[in-house]
Amino acid sequence: MTHPYRTHACGDLRAEHAGQEARLSGWVSRKRDHGSLLFIDLRDHYGVTQVVIQPDCDIFDLCQNLKLETVITVTGRVDPRSEETVNASIPTGAIELVAETVVEEGPIEGQLPLYLAGEEDGPEEQRLRYRFLDLRRPRMQRNIRLRSDVIASIRRRMVEQNFREYQTPILTSSSPEGARDYLVPSRVHPGKFYALPQAPQIFKQLLMIAGFDRYFQIAPCFRDEDARADRSPGEFYQLDIEMSFATQDEVFEVVENVLHGVFSEFSDREMDSAPFVRIPYAEAMLKYGTDKPDLRIPLEIQDVSDLFVESKFNVFRTVVTKGGVVRALRVPGISDKPRSFFDKMVEYAQSIGAKGLAYIVWDNGGVKGPVAKVLGEDEVARIAERCEVSDGDVVFFVSDKPKSANAIAGDIRAKLGADLDMIEKDVYRFCWIVDFPMFELDEDTQRVIFSHNPFSMPQGGLEALEGKDPLDVLAYQYDIVCNGFELSSGAIRNHRVDVMLKAFEIAGYDRETVETEFPSLFNAFKMGAPPHGGIAPGIDRIVMLLANESNIREVIAFPMNQRAQDLMMGAPCEVSLQQLRELHINLKLPNPPKGEHHEVIDVKDHS
Repeated sequence: MTHPYRTHACGDLRAEHAGQEARLSGWVSRKRDHGSLLFIDLRDHYGVTQVVIQPDCDIFDLCQNLKLETVITVTGRVDPRSEETVNASIPTGAIELVAETVVEEGPIEGQLPLYLAGEEDGPEEQRLRYRFLDLRRPRMQRNIRLRSDVIASIRRRMVEQNFREYQTPILTSSSPEGARDYLVPSRVHPGKFYALPQAPQIFKQLLMIAGFDRYFQIAPCFRDEDARADRSPGEFYQLDIEMSFATQDEVFEVVENVLHGVFSEFSDREMDSAPFVRIPYAEAMLKYGTDKPDLRIPLEIQDVSDLFVESKFNVFRTVVTKGGVVRALRVPGISDKPRSFFDKMVEYAQSIGAKGLAYIVWDNGGVKGPVAKVLGEDEVARIAERCEVSDGDVVFFVSDKPKSANAIAGDIRAKLGADLDMIEKDVYRFCWIVDFPMFELDEDTQRVIFSHNPFSMPQGGLEALEGKDPLDVLAYQYDIVCNGFELSSGAIRNHRVDVMLKAFEIAGYDRETVETEFPSLFNAFKMGAPPHGGIAPGIDRIVMLLANESNIREVIAFPMNQRAQDLMMGAPCEVSLQQLRELHINLKLPNPPKGEHHEVIDVKDHS
């Protein structure tokens, strides 16, 4: 036995190894002292093996005093377990290693700040501060290993579709892409800054113009934005894709091949086969109240505005006559819910911005509810017909301006789906959201602005921009959504200078602004740009869904907290005056809270 640490990993030994000598190294995961025998569960990246220390062994006292998470090397004999002690829940459960020698490789000093043996996660701040400990837990090991396997699978599937991986710069220039840039000061160019890329968007388009036909990259992206459960602050990774001479359908086919293959490979959940359903943006906003619909919820919103144009219900009639809408959501078979259920739904609606939440209950051949008392029988009958109501159903109503009504109705749909346990279980429901509007009206300024991506090709090209009402122009923009999570946005790009200038002109930007803000793309488009398009599904969200986690930080090895802080490494941190001097930077910090003092540091005053 020549290797100093192990002949096998802790997940390797089986019944056929009985009688052999073996050496294992790992962490003391659990200890059980039965007096006559001491049992240690020894854990490494590959699994767990039960180690037995007999009381007459000269290492018994040493092992009794080992702290959990101590790193040890154990040499001993592999013995079969008796039939009544076999542990069928682990692969090594048919054997145990009877220890002959134990070497303490990595002792523990003091108390561990995290308890790792149970299923409890512990406080998030402690988990992130001691992430190297938190990552030892089997669940976290599985998640990070899954991430690696998913990325390897994605790469293989992209190469099989004739894509090649190319790297793009990390230090680049700042550009207005929608989020805040992370800036990096230049030492050799005083007063100037690099920016970390929010996405490789411009570079991948330039690669298409350079003649590289099919590009992909597992790309790091950096955005200075607030955290959400499904988005990590600071940095994230995406499968960046771009294709020349490609139609929207061809982009969809590539992405469907990858996503369907990956989700089928790493999960046994049910999912729809490709091609995934396509839902126009306007239809998604009406039926689901969002462009990220969770299709596992079997509820759809309807527009019933026309039924209230001359209604006896003054509140809805007034909203409709002023350009608002009334949305209806039928929920089957809940007429037996107590009044408290409906009161809580009204409270929830008000908490998300609704003035209230009207509803009608069809029960035992009659109707009840606050609105039913105001409406006439004919109005109730028309609502029942439009919403295809059966006895036992309830219809909820939201009335407001279209944008607000959609958002509120969508939130209520999601809450009802969760509260009533209506969300389809153990499935992945994918859809494409297509036909996004190219422009929208800013409610505050009443100006026409870009609604999604200014560099998308308008459907109908220059002719549509010149001949249509801008608010009627659709774009070749699309999102891929799974179970209510947007995995990615993409588009067929606008590759023509004349179309680009006209689109920006409609949104209030002149040629000089376009040339100044986007010089590389603008100049490249003038030198023979092919039609091209792409998309960039988020790696972190894909793995989060496959790992069945609700928070994206559970599938990232070293994530930041919600305040974009790395508690383990202490980032962001202060730097020395010498570093500031080299970068020609003066610090002028914001006014401190009362009782604190922050000085203005002028590096010119420090020689």
